Amino acid sequence: MGEERQVESSRVLRRPACGKLREPMFSQLADYHVHTPLCHHATGWPVDFARRAVELGLGELGFADHNPMAEYFDDWRMLREELPRYREEVEKARAAFPQLPIRLGLECDFLADREAWIEELSAMADWDFLIGSVHYLPEGWEVDHPKYVGRHEGHAEEIWTSYWRVYEQCIRSGLFDFVAHPDLPKKFGFHPAGDLRRFYEPVIAALAETGTPFEINTAGWRKDCREQYPARPFLELAAGAGVPLLINSDAHAVEELTAGFPEAMALAREAGYQQLARFERRKIRYVPLP
Repeated sequence: MGEERQVESSRVLRRPACGKLREPMFSQLADYHVHTPLCHHATGWPVDFARRAVELGLGELGFADHNPMAEYFDDWRMLREELPRYREEVEKARAAFPQLPIRLGLECDFLADREAWIEELSAMADWDFLIGSVHYLPEGWEVDHPKYVGRHEGHAEEIWTSYWRVYEQCIRSGLFDFVAHPDLPKKFGFHPAGDLRRFYEPVIAALAETGTPFEINTAGWRKDCREQYPARPFLELAAGAGVPLLINSDAHAVEELTAGFPEAMALAREAGYQQLARFERRKIRYVPLP
């Protein structure tokens, strides 16, 4: 993961603890960004997450494993032939905990030459949502992979410029119901000098113009950057532009489910948000922010 570094932030928070049993506000919340062992870097099957969600009193649970590609692509996503099992494991969780609404989704990597594959994937199941995300830069490497942490030092400006350009393309593709962890390149604690709003503003314009929601992703508090994705200024600009919001944990283990949710809700309220988005069969609706 590389050496931990301090990151300037307008709001400094300690790493949030994972959720306690039956937080009262959790009944009004959903956690849609949850992974399973089929992505080869997570633990806990859907039934395990569903059990924990019921213990917490969570309102809805959603699964979003990394999408398969048409052929083998990398070692941190399910294979195409594993997609039926993914659906089956979510159905097992639904059967075991019928009182809990459980949504089926995917976290889909946006790659500029593979839009047709996402369209094909979208017809392979009755998805509740597809999340768009950017991990690969056009230069061909994963911006958040620990093996590339050395590339960030001294190159933040060019990396961020490349990343945010692709992120805007992801939003404007129209393929996704919401987008994930907007400022992912800060994961290892590197960011360019100066006012970062120059990166945020074109992306927030794209979100507003297309009506695409984004998430507060609390996994950032568990990474070297020690800050939620996205940073507070992004959140404030997006709220001012009327961009819809979700709050998700990006859980890769059962104990991470809803981690940091109270802090994320406080940030959302302070930024000006009053409601959160939810999805079912790729249709959006809104619920009050607790």
